[in-house]
Amino acid sequence: MDSRAYEFTSDWFSHVAATWERLLEVANPSKVLEIGSYEGRSTCFLVERIGARRGYDIFCVDAWARNSEHDVEMDRVEKRFDANVALASGQAAKQGRVTKLKGSSLDVLPGMLAGHKGTFDMVYVDGSHETPDVLLDAVLGFHLCRPGGLLIFDDYLWSPDLHARENPLKTPKLAIDAFVNAFRPRLHIIEKLPLYQLYLQKLAGT
Repeated sequence: MDSRAYEFTSDWFSHVAATWERLLEVANPSKVLEIGSYEGRSTCFLVERIGARRGYDIFCVDAWARNSEHDVEMDRVEKRFDANVALASGQAAKQGRVTKLKGSSLDVLPGMLAGHKGTFDMVYVDGSHETPDVLLDAVLGFHLCRPGGLLIFDDYLWSPDLHARENPLKTPKLAIDAFVNAFRPRLHIIEKLPLYQLYLQKLAGT
């Protein structure tokens, strides 16, 4: 991904881009749900890669609100997201759509179930890192994902050292492990990939 034309101030994605390239080649998704978008770096990657060969329908859920994880001016972050996605969409070879859904996943995702349950080829969970929030995103993301689709969890092994010592509920891993254990018969863990993120496939027929 050539990010020189975009306006990014943070990079939490480039280290997994090569893995995503491999997954996208195999899965060939067109309809994607992204929970947590920030400045749109992963969104633009999806627009570039999917839009190079087919149309795309990407839904981005983010509150763009200041919180304990992002103590920055989120209105500026949101404006960078808008500009970056517009640039990526304008340069894509195939036409597609990026739908921006501003709000917390707690408010947005339940409402999506009525019209989008079991329809997403890929669900990327990268919103709040607190255990209750991640667990909610995981369960709702599972039901929004189609059978055979991909579920990707960011920051599986992430923890802020101070918070991890004081309160393990400030890390995603506890929630992701609980979700995988509860839904294990309905999931395939994609192995032999870097473990900083966790890559799953929703089994067909579930």
